[in-house]
Amino acid sequence: MVDYHKAIRSLHPEVVKVEETNDSITAYDVNDNVVSWDKSLADDWVDPEAYKYKRAAEYPALSEQLDYIYHNGVESWKTNMIQPVKDKYPKPTE
Repeated sequence: MVDYHKAIRSLHPEVVKVEETNDSITAYDVNDNVVSWDKSLADDWVDPEAYKYKRAAEYPALSEQLDYIYHNGVESWKTNMIQPVKDKYPKPTE
């Protein structure tokens, strides 16, 4: 699902405010002028930070991670618990 607020701000740096009603989204610049934006471009936009949200959702709870570190050590935690998630959702290259 596209976060239109983030997409519009990313595609149009002049936008400082985005308002959403039930049936429309309007973007405004610093002078409160309406900024025209293309929905198809916003739909195609990929959040460059999406990998962070996917990783965060997949990492085990902090208490589980700490317990794993206590019983198995930090290197094992990095290798067996953290690295597989990082490999699954790699940081995009620019």
